[in-house]
This record gives sequence, C-alpha cells and structure tokens, in this order.
Amino acid sequence: MTSQIATIVACPSCAGLNRVPAAKLGAGGKCGKCHSALFTGHPVTLTSANFAAHSVKSDIPLLIDFWASWCGPCRQMAPAFEAAAAQLEPHVRLGKLDTEAEQAIAGRYQIRSIPTLAIISKGKEIARQSGAMPQGAIVSWARQALKI
Repeated sequence: MTSQIATIVACPSCAGLNRVPAAKLGAGGKCGKCHSALFTGHPVTLTSANFAAHSVKSDIPLLIDFWASWCGPCRQMAPAFEAAAAQLEPHVRLGKLDTEAEQAIAGRYQIRSIPTLAIISKGKEIARQSGAMPQGAIVSWARQALKI
C-alpha cells in the first residue's frame, strides 16, 4: 500500500490547518473547519491572528505584499498582486500585510520601504524585492525564487 504525502494548507478564511494529499493540491478542496475553499485565487489579508498559520505552519510558501493605504505605489501594484494570486496558487499563497495595522510583524521583518514583497516558507525568508512590480514580474520573480 502506498501512502500519499499530505501538504498542510492554512485556510484563507479561518486559518484552520488542513491536510491535503499533495497529488490533489491542484483540485482545491474545502476547509474541514469552516468549509470555505482552500484556494480562492485572491490574496489573504494577513493579521497577527492568522500570520503564523500561513507563514510558519502551512507547507505552502507565502508571498507577502507589505503595504500601506497611504502608499501610492502600493495601491498601484494591488491589482497586479491580486491577479498574480490566480496564477501562483496552489503552489504559493499570496497575502497582504498592512504595515500600519500590523507594525510588530513589519518590524520583525525589518520592512523599511513599501511596497516590499517577501517570500516566507516555514517561517524563514527565502527572497525579498522592494518596489512596485507588474503582474508578470511578480509571478516570474516568485517562480524563480521558489524554483517552480
């Protein structure tokens, strides 16, 4: 009997952790806790309440957009980041972290300028890029950094 390797996926709605057979990751699936879709094609709003579930406990790398509402380039990049989510899921979870609302997390990652994109996998930073980027560049950069 062969056993399938399970991937731990944090739910974008409730941050509950779900075991998904790696072979079925692309099929989507629903959260066992809240029954929401595990992949929506949209970035997750990251807060202190759900950050650890997505950045440390989930097996899926997290691409974070560190932004603020007063930042023009951040607002300009938002649609491109949103569109990139549909292209990168289920291999990468995209999340937006408001640096004004979540100053402690932004400080932990030493965010000095925004927008800044960072890829976190199991709590470790893999790559970082500062400045607004178009959708194609976001997708290309993430795939290159993660070798996917």
